Amino acid sequence: MMTMMRRISERATGFSKKLILKSSASRFHGESLDSSVSPVLIPGVHVFHCQDTVGIVAKLSDCIAAKGGNILGYDVFVPENNNVFYSRSEFIFDPVKWPRHQVGEDFQAIAQTFGAMNSVVRVPSIDPKYKIALLLSKQDHCLVEMLHRWQDGKLPVDITCVISNHERASNTHVMRFLERHGIPYHYVATTKDNKREDEILELVKDTDFLVLARYMQILSGNFLKGYGKDVINIHHGLLPSFKGGYPAKQAFDAGVKLIGATSHFVTEELDAGPIIEQMVESVSHRDNLRSFVQKSEDLEKKCLTKAIKSYCELRVLPYGTNKTVVF
Repeated sequence: MMTMMRRISERATGFSKKLILKSSASRFHGESLDSSVSPVLIPGVHVFHCQDTVGIVAKLSDCIAAKGGNILGYDVFVPENNNVFYSRSEFIFDPVKWPRHQVGEDFQAIAQTFGAMNSVVRVPSIDPKYKIALLLSKQDHCLVEMLHRWQDGKLPVDITCVISNHERASNTHVMRFLERHGIPYHYVATTKDNKREDEILELVKDTDFLVLARYMQILSGNFLKGYGKDVINIHHGLLPSFKGGYPAKQAFDAGVKLIGATSHFVTEELDAGPIIEQMVESVSHRDNLRSFVQKSEDLEKKCLTKAIKSYCELRVLPYGTNKTVVF
């Protein structure tokens, strides 16, 4: 059994609280879980959301310890003047002593005890990767970034297909990449009067969530209800500023000194869903429109891939009506 020193930060209303445990295998907080921590122990992640009350942390910690597991990192957040509790724990355990199905049942029992609104556990080395579909229009810089990160094993998803309302020649870099890796490309031409959403729903029915990698079509409320799962978008601007078309030119013409990108969940209200990630970069009078747009596209790529990675690592939880907690 590893020797562990436990430091629990004193609870302060309105501030994020962390339970930090140090073991002989030290690790920086926020690193991706690595199954090489032990030849026997494997990593897991658990997130929890319920009404705040006494004893939640103790109950969750005891659940892991009782099965011989060790907690590597524990984040807790209780917002000011709002009696709700959020937590995310990273732990290692022996799947022989604590089988995967039992892990889920044990955490579910605690969820029932506290009437949790959300309780999810993932074991990356056992559980299947999230299945996603990528939707895009003409620009493909976000798609290319995601494909390369997926190829390098840095994006923990399975890409089931790519869907676009723009046709691409078979000899392009993107099409050759997709063909080489067996990823279907579906050209679904749309018009103002026919978005062909039923066809798209059929193509994505077996996915876990969708990614709009610069898909310049507005998804209807019927589509979102019909799909019933999360849709993540990248907005080419620092919301809520510069909505609509050509935000880079809007910002350029306004002479801004900071540009940004926003990744958010899609809702029926355009560009107003809960924000997952935002990034900014300085620009100046020395930038022309070309360098301005290039910086903007670089931000979009980084922002979207970070949001997807955070989502897959169970770092993103809904908070209130239109916010998120991102551990």
